[in-house]
Amino acid sequence: MSTLHVFPSPATNRRALAGIEGVVPASRLGVRPQPETIPTGIPQVDALTGGVPRGGLTEIFGPASSGRTSLLLALMAQATAREEVCALVDASDAFDPHSAAAAGVDLQRVLWVRCGEVSRFKCHVSRGRLETRNVKRETPRVEQALRAADLLLQAGGFGLVVMDLGDIPPAIARRVPLTSWFRFRRAVENTATALVVVEQEASAKSCAALVLKTRQSAVSTQQSAKTRIVPTHTRLLCGMQLEIEVLNSRAQRKPVRSTTTSFESRASWVG
Repeated sequence: MSTLHVFPSPATNRRALAGIEGVVPASRLGVRPQPETIPTGIPQVDALTGGVPRGGLTEIFGPASSGRTSLLLALMAQATAREEVCALVDASDAFDPHSAAAAGVDLQRVLWVRCGEVSRFKCHVSRGRLETRNVKRETPRVEQALRAADLLLQAGGFGLVVMDLGDIPPAIARRVPLTSWFRFRRAVENTATALVVVEQEASAKSCAALVLKTRQSAVSTQQSAKTRIVPTHTRLLCGMQLEIEVLNSRAQRKPVRSTTTSFESRASWVG
């Protein structure tokens, strides 16, 4: 004995879904609006990415002298120029305020969180007297940075929050659990804050809305002037030709193909 199965037509399904409160057919769904962004201040990068998305996590990664700091300072300069407050969580205490000011960053609008050694005191009673002993115990810098960034995101009010792990060894940065990145993603979404993480290797995986890889392609130098201080056989660094590669971008409707652009970073002493 055979069994006859009757399946409803697509029109019947649409009528049934229309009768359910809160269900909107796919044909009536609008196009998801593009997220607001903060321009990086580098025309080539902005033309490629549209800027750093608000309400999302952006990763900027690459080796030392690859342009990640130049890109970060340009982004902070743009944010402070729009009278927004920025927070920088410096895991390695490597931020140079003088270079930032030379790049156009308004330091009056920057909250600098410096991670470092934390001293703890151990107290005990000896012969009726309270004695204290300094116990040096260094809380892992990455752990400090994660806690600080979490508090800043929960507090709100920042246009840009940066967590700089650029000088943290990749082997240590990879130990950050994926749950922490998901927590950051949830904390920043649906807000006007852009969260940027600077590191040597990408770690946030699918939690990142935008992933940028930086690398150095060329270095320009010039012969040093003949002075009593600088030897004549030395050469001065004038700038670097840098490349930015987009590895992931949720703002694009189609699957992302690796796209690259380049720009030049000039030294502040070059006219």
